[in-house]
Amino acid sequence: MTLSIIVPTYKEVENIPFLVERIAKVLDPTHWSVELLLMDDDSRDGSDQLVGRMGLPWVKLVTRTSNRGLSPAVLDGLRRATGEYLVVMDADLSHPPEVVPKLIDELERGADFVLGSRYVSGGTTDDDWGLFRWANSRVATLLARPLTHLKDPMSGFFALRRETFMAGHDYNPIGYKIALELIVKCGCVKQVEIPIHFADRQLGESKLTFKEQLKYIQHVRRLMIYKYGTWSHLVQFLTVGGLGAVINVVIITAMTRLGYSEHLSVAIGILISFVCNFVLNRRFTFSYARADSIIRQLVGFTSACAVGALINYSVTVSLYSPEGPIRSLQLAAVVGILAGALINFAFNRYFVFKFKHVRPKSADRPASELQNQRSKFK
Repeated sequence: MTLSIIVPTYKEVENIPFLVERIAKVLDPTHWSVELLLMDDDSRDGSDQLVGRMGLPWVKLVTRTSNRGLSPAVLDGLRRATGEYLVVMDADLSHPPEVVPKLIDELERGADFVLGSRYVSGGTTDDDWGLFRWANSRVATLLARPLTHLKDPMSGFFALRRETFMAGHDYNPIGYKIALELIVKCGCVKQVEIPIHFADRQLGESKLTFKEQLKYIQHVRRLMIYKYGTWSHLVQFLTVGGLGAVINVVIITAMTRLGYSEHLSVAIGILISFVCNFVLNRRFTFSYARADSIIRQLVGFTSACAVGALINYSVTVSLYSPEGPIRSLQLAAVVGILAGALINFAFNRYFVFKFKHVRPKSADRPASELQNQRSKFK
């Protein structure tokens, strides 16, 4: 049975000997043909010399000097791996190597993706994990819910078949949560979780920073767009619209309390919320079109909103009547708002912020770079 274990490392020289020792104890060489790929992001901490002194042919350290980062390191290792089964785990001993055979057993039973989980029955974490760390993990899991049913998709301890990885495409991860990228891009249907004890690192320093957490949110957004396409854009558009409504109300309330007239407060509230909606939609909902003329887009956005408002009014007044299909003005207004919002979105998505599938090549941007840019927003 051929197995490749991919471990991204950065300044983990203290942990490597213990990791290698525990893996060697678990995986019997008479039953397993193992390679351990330490994908090191140019730590310069003596890791390469340490591995050289070990003299173990199945332990290989690859020094990476470009495109560094946890997710790119894992992808690089998966591409280099030769094993039939692929396992990814951390170097800090938070993931127990003793569970690796159980991960492989589930793959042999037909699973597409097997995850070492803290949150299924039998899974545990160290007692001093802390409320903030627990809450942070739970919120991140909730954000990933539309992408997977797994209870612990934040885990970096998982296994999949080589053929599953090779069948995936358009890999474009950002941040440190590569499992979600593989689940979505490889089309993993049967996902299984195995309980593990997640231990706090004893040596070295954690690489999890606030910047990495922001990258995770960006990564989830990318995967939502990849998996759900236009529906994802619609959800973002409606979310921005809801935020604009909140901004409108807050500004009106603040200005009236400061003594400004109601008419001026309403006008300023509408203006500011409108500008916020345009900026946020251009920056996030339709981010693929940011390179186009902002003036043209502003004019188009204004026109689309005017059409949406007209549809809103027309639907509301046509539906509401004491003897008509809807006898509540408020309910008719809600239907009108939804109709106006959908028309507004359609105009913005397909006319104002239209995606350009063919982009001109330039001398300083190779075709491969342009292709990578396009794949981000598929």
